[in-house]
Amino acid sequence: MQAPDPNPRPLDHLSTLGAPGAPALVSREGALDYAALEQAVGTLAAALRARGLAPGARVASWLPKGRMTSLLPLAAARAGLVHVPINPLLKRMQVAHILADSGAELLLSGRARLAALEPGDVPSICAGLDEEAGFELLGHGEKLAPSRAAPDDLAALLYTSGSTGRPKGVMLTHANLWLGAVSVAAYLRLGPEDRVLAVLPFSFDYGQNQLLSAWAAGACVVPLEYLTPRDVIRMVEEHRISTLAGVPPLWVQLIEAAWPPMAALSLRRLTNSGGKLPPSVIRRMREIFPVAEIYSMYGLTEAFRSTYLEPALLDTHPDSMGTAIPFAEIMVVDHEGRPIEGPGEGELVHAGPLVAMGYWKDPERTAERFRPAPEGSHYGGTAVWSGDRVRRDSEGLLYFVGREDGMIKTAGNRVSPTEVEEAAIASGLIHEAVALGYPDARLGEGIALVVRPAVPHQEEALRAYLRRQLPNFMQPGPIVWRDELPRSPNGKLDRVELKNELTA
Repeated sequence: MQAPDPNPRPLDHLSTLGAPGAPALVSREGALDYAALEQAVGTLAAALRARGLAPGARVASWLPKGRMTSLLPLAAARAGLVHVPINPLLKRMQVAHILADSGAELLLSGRARLAALEPGDVPSICAGLDEEAGFELLGHGEKLAPSRAAPDDLAALLYTSGSTGRPKGVMLTHANLWLGAVSVAAYLRLGPEDRVLAVLPFSFDYGQNQLLSAWAAGACVVPLEYLTPRDVIRMVEEHRISTLAGVPPLWVQLIEAAWPPMAALSLRRLTNSGGKLPPSVIRRMREIFPVAEIYSMYGLTEAFRSTYLEPALLDTHPDSMGTAIPFAEIMVVDHEGRPIEGPGEGELVHAGPLVAMGYWKDPERTAERFRPAPEGSHYGGTAVWSGDRVRRDSEGLLYFVGREDGMIKTAGNRVSPTEVEEAAIASGLIHEAVALGYPDARLGEGIALVVRPAVPHQEEALRAYLRRQLPNFMQPGPIVWRDELPRSPNGKLDRVELKNELTA
């Protein structure tokens, strides 16, 4: 793989991207080639600046994916503003918190969503602009030239989903977003011939990167708000999609659906983050998408993304999260914060130019997660101390063990929920599983397992399988069978909601 260009130029420079006439964006409003994309971004940027917003002002969007949400990350950056994308699946109280916390001065949303907000939800400094009025900003007016922003200027606040408490805004710079786009485009080997179906929320770092990495490679993006797997399949077939990114729950849904052969064969690149794919899911993906390369990845919103596994290694190392992506320095450290050389297990620490600036207006939580890089770091400076335990093997490949704060401490043993979940899924009796700790007077914590069945309820068969695969201290107590499992706004399984239900 050729090393990507490390020059962290401002995010909004489109003039060198894409071939003349090449499609850049195909949304429900129609198609834009790269020249039209440049014009639309420049016009929207000029209109935003004309509203009198000061440099660094926050502009929020609470919209489904389409042309406006695709343009705003670049247009706000070009206007010297900070974009705050809000997941359209979030509810009123979460949106109100993000608006108040970010100090947004402009909110672009739909009329129905704006009407759902109550007095006091929107800060007094924030003006609401419905989507129809927002599109008037894309008229044939003045066009703003590409910005001259510094690499470390703030470009966006991406709020975490809030499944572990109130959403917190991660501060991302032009360099963070641009180098993340260049890095992913390089290791995925994206090119102008590719068409990327963007199904993940643009408020999610993994989702927004679908836009930016595709455009960094001169490729075409097709945004989609989907309701069912069939919607995804239809768009893959209609637009001859080559690249599709997902999280494990989405892949489980997609492999359960019926795929027309030509749609399945058009996919050449499948990427996964937000959790490990079970071997059974990988096998089925191989069967349905025989010509596709499958990229397994691991990321942190605080550092965008950290590792990926070369597709050629997936069959021999299906459990691995791979090695560092371009521009990322990944270290494994012991409990004293000292780097572990060679094979070993410890906390993953990420250093380098993909590390975010910290949490917006939250110095206390920033100090907990963003700390000086370990001694001997190549990049030095500030690193993200992930709180995730990983293991490195003799070949240098990394494996996720579990979160430091998510380990179940039972009968004096530390149990990774991931290990219990993977064993349960490997039985073939269930599609999805979540292992949770709960208070137990005798054990300290017991293990509960919540599952979605693949076949009719077979608890005894599942328990028998787990007894063969796991030691006694890792055996679950209650097994809760559910037809559906709750998901966060980013499509991941919502462990916090399940735990709240379990302990209510």
